[in-house]
Amino acid sequence: MHASGKLVCVACAHRCKLADGARGVCLVRARRDDALMVPWGYTAGVAVDPIEKKPFFHLLPGSRALSFGMLGCDLHCAYCQNWITSQTLRDDQASDRAMPVTPKQLVDAALEHGCESITSTYNEPLITAEWGHDVFELARAAGLVTSFVSNGHATPEVLDYMAPVIDAWKVDLKSFDAKTYLALGGKLQAVLDGIGGIVARGIWCEVVTLVVPGLNDSDGELRDIAGFLGSVSPDIPWHVTAFHPDYRMTGPPPTPARTLLRAAEIGREAGLRFVYAGNLPGRTGDLEDTRCPTCAATLIRRSGYTVLARSLPADGRCPACASPVPGRWSHPWGQVL
Repeated sequence: MHASGKLVCVACAHRCKLADGARGVCLVRARRDDALMVPWGYTAGVAVDPIEKKPFFHLLPGSRALSFGMLGCDLHCAYCQNWITSQTLRDDQASDRAMPVTPKQLVDAALEHGCESITSTYNEPLITAEWGHDVFELARAAGLVTSFVSNGHATPEVLDYMAPVIDAWKVDLKSFDAKTYLALGGKLQAVLDGIGGIVARGIWCEVVTLVVPGLNDSDGELRDIAGFLGSVSPDIPWHVTAFHPDYRMTGPPPTPARTLLRAAEIGREAGLRFVYAGNLPGRTGDLEDTRCPTCAATLIRRSGYTVLARSLPADGRCPACASPVPGRWSHPWGQVL
C-alpha cells in the first residue's frame, strides 16, 4: 500500500497506484476495496506449437509447447501481431472472447497432446502472473517445462514471484531508445533490468528484436542492443526477426533479408555467441542453425519452425569438440527426450 492509501500493483514496471475502483494501465487488473482483482480461470486462446515458434532455440529443440493466453497488455505497440487479444478494452476492434478453464485442464491438454512444455503467451503474461504461477506450479509437478513469452517490462517483485515455477523466459527487446519505448507505452530501463534480473535468477533467457525499417534498424541502435546483451551474458541467444506490416503500422515495408544479415553480423561483432535470423526461412543462410561457439560445428539445422537435423546430445556438449553449449537440451533436465 502506498502512503497515499493507494494500492500499488507490482506485476509490471508501471507500478500502478490504484484508488478504490481504479484499473491499471493494462485495464485487466483493478482494485476493489483493499483487494487487487487479477485475471484467473480463463483462456482467450490455446494452441500446440513447435517450441521454435516462441521462439526458443536452446530449449528442448524439436519439441512441442502448449501455448495459452489471456487478455490485455501493459504496452500498446502499433505493430502488435497479437492485438486481437492483447489490446482488449483498449481497442474496440479487439476481442474479449474467452472460455473458462482450470490449471489442471491446461496441464492435462499439454500431456494429452505430447507437449514437453507449457507457455504463457499471446497477451502479456506479466499482467496475468498469478494465473501463470498457478498453471506452472501444477505443470512442474506433472513434469512439464514452463515459460513466458513476454515484453520483459517487469519488476524485481514479479521476477521473484515467478522464479520458483518458471524455467525459461523469452523477452522482446523492441528498441534501445527510451523515446521509442515511451511511444509503445513502456520504459526501456525496466526491460533492460528485467533481462538482467531473469538471467541473474538462473532462468533460461532468449531475446528477440523485431527489426522494423525506420524504427530500430540503424547500425547504432542494433549495436547498442547487442552490446547490452553481451554485457549481461554473451550466451543469451539473440533472435533478429523480420517485420511485416500489421495492425496500426502499415507504412514501413517488410524487413529485407539483408537487414537481418547485417544485424546478425553486428551481434557477432559484439561478442554474442548465438545470433539467429527469423521470419524469413531459407533467405538468411545458416542463421537459423545452432553451431558450436568453439569449433563452429553445426549442431542443429532448422528451417522456419522445423528442426531438420540434430547432432547435439542431451548433455549439451558438442560431439566434435566436447565444449558445453549453453541451453536446456533435455527434459527433465538431465533425462533424454
